[in-house]
Amino acid sequence: MAALNYATQYARELAQAYPYVLYFGRLYSTENNGRYRWVDGKTIAIPTLSTTGRVAADNDTIVLAKRNYDNAWENKTLSFHRKWSTLVAPTDIMMTNQVATIANITRVYNEYQKFPEKDKYLVSKVYADWAAQSMTAGTTALSATNILQTIDADLEKFAENRVPKSGVIFYCTPTVNKILKEAVTRYMNGTDSTLRRYIANLDDMEVVEVPSDIMKTDFDFTAGAVVEEDADQINYFMVHPTAVITPEVYAFSQIDEPSAMSEGKYVYYEESFEDVFILNNRKNGIAFNITQSA
Repeated sequence: MAALNYATQYARELAQAYPYVLYFGRLYSTENNGRYRWVDGKTIAIPTLSTTGRVAADNDTIVLAKRNYDNAWENKTLSFHRKWSTLVAPTDIMMTNQVATIANITRVYNEYQKFPEKDKYLVSKVYADWAAQSMTAGTTALSATNILQTIDADLEKFAENRVPKSGVIFYCTPTVNKILKEAVTRYMNGTDSTLRRYIANLDDMEVVEVPSDIMKTDFDFTAGAVVEEDADQINYFMVHPTAVITPEVYAFSQIDEPSAMSEGKYVYYEESFEDVFILNNRKNGIAFNITQSA
C-alpha cells in the first residue's frame, strides 16, 4: 500500500484547532501571516515605508518634484526547526482496545507536548525580540490597589504610539487574573449575591488567562520545552495581534504502513519550520510586566 501523506490535511486540522487549544491561538492566526511575501521556503520579507511631511505651497513658484518616500525590507528567517516521530505496533493497538491508535497518540502529543511548547516558544520569543528592540518590561509588584493603574500606564503608552485600541489582548497568569478581579470588585456592590466576577474584557481588551508555567521569558527547547533556571516570570503580556507574525510551514507529515523495514510497525513522522517574530516598527504594540528571577 502506498504511503499516506497527511501534510495538507494535518496542517488544515491544526489551523482549525489553534483558537481552541492554544492559549495564544489568536496570535497564531494573526492576519499578518497571509500579508507578506515569502522570499524562499523559510524567509519572509516585510516591507516598510516612510515619507516626508507636507510643506508650504504658493501660487508663484514651481519646485521640481523629487522622491519623498523611502522603502526598506525587514527579512524574517524561520529558525525553529522541529520534528517528532513514533513507532506504533499493530499489536499495541489491539491489546489496548484501540486506545493506542495513531490518531489518539498524535492528539495527546499535540495537546500535552506540541501545543504547550508552541505557546512557550511564542511568549518567550516575542519577549526576546521585543527586548532586543531596547524595550523594557515593567517590574511593578502587582496588587489589587495598583494593578489598574499599572495597566492604564501601559495603555497610555499604546495610545501615545497610535496602537489601535480595538483588538488588544491582555494575557495574564491566574494569579494576576485573581488580583484583577479583586481590584475590579472593590468598586462594585459586594452585597450582590449574583455578582459574576469573571472578567472577559477590560477597557475593550480581551482578557485571556494563561498558566504560569507557560508565561516565562526563557526556555530550553532541546527536547520539548523546559524552563530555564534564570527565566523571569511574565505576569501579563499585552499585545495587539498586528504587532506579531507567526509564520509556519509544515514541510512533511506522514504515516507509513507496517513493513519489513519497520519490523511490522506503523511509523509516524512530522517535521516543520516555524517561528514567531515581532514587527520592529510595531514594537510599541506590546507590553510586559514581569517578576525577575532571584
